[in-house]
Amino acid sequence: MNYLITGGAGFIGHHLANRLVAQGHHVRVLDDLSAGDPSLLNEQVLFTRGDVRDQPKLWTLLHNIDCVYHLAAKVSLPQSVLYPRDYNDVNVGGTVCLMEAMRAVGVKRVVLASSGTIYGDQKRQPVDEDVVPELLTPYAVSKFASEHYMFTLGIHYGIETVALRIFNAYGPGQALPPAYPPVVPQVMNQVLNGGTVVVFGSGRQTRDYVYIDDVVDALIEAGHREGIDRQVINVGSGTETSVLELVEAIGEVTGRTPHVLRNEEQSGGVRRLVADLEKAQRLLNYEPQVSLKEGLARTLALDVRFSRMRPSLRADVPSTP
Repeated sequence: MNYLITGGAGFIGHHLANRLVAQGHHVRVLDDLSAGDPSLLNEQVLFTRGDVRDQPKLWTLLHNIDCVYHLAAKVSLPQSVLYPRDYNDVNVGGTVCLMEAMRAVGVKRVVLASSGTIYGDQKRQPVDEDVVPELLTPYAVSKFASEHYMFTLGIHYGIETVALRIFNAYGPGQALPPAYPPVVPQVMNQVLNGGTVVVFGSGRQTRDYVYIDDVVDALIEAGHREGIDRQVINVGSGTETSVLELVEAIGEVTGRTPHVLRNEEQSGGVRRLVADLEKAQRLLNYEPQVSLKEGLARTLALDVRFSRMRPSLRADVPSTP
């Protein structure tokens, strides 16, 4: 098959592109490189630098494409509060532009990488796809709006549409920006370097950490499964892990003792969030394969930034599977 991945040089995108190429598919990637790294892409991936709102460029890249994976987006929750217009322009506007371009070229299927952040703070856990969202940040609003634009335009344009609400994905190659870094690489970096891990709130707030290979499995299934048009589907591990438990697990995997500083005056975000995977199991035959400990061990072994530190770690640290 022929695929286009918007945002395909980013964390999830490059893993998806490389897996599809390894399976023998033809893959094109569009990325503006605001956060992506094209050096992580297999040389067989056709990379184009550009903005997802550039319709003439989209028209060119969409020719002969069987399915689009729409991953291009701004993703920082705190940053979205500061710059909501940018998040609306890129996340929502980019989705609308893509759908218009797909209509013009005649591409018939798109899979949107949405987010579990949409659910917000829910009393009932795990959360299923029928829960009424509690949209707490402009980022969550932009993802929810993108879903609805995609589904609505899909009906009018005759395009099959699927939204995967991905929870806290992690794994090798995840960017570590200086501002608002993702929690797993940030904690791993701090622990390995002997730094201090700052835990906000009680530390008992929970999240669903899902390893990148499991996320890619779900994305690939969503790209070709029949009978899932206009479906919203959770993608997570189905396991609830507190921040303190995550820090402890990273300490065990690295063989280091984390130095933890508690800051209970600043909120740690929503209290609990874990995915109900019944729908993913039923529609995508999705079963997460990688436990948190195994995923952290793989990240340690496969990520160049962390593997450089491996000679100083204990001999019993798990190696590459």
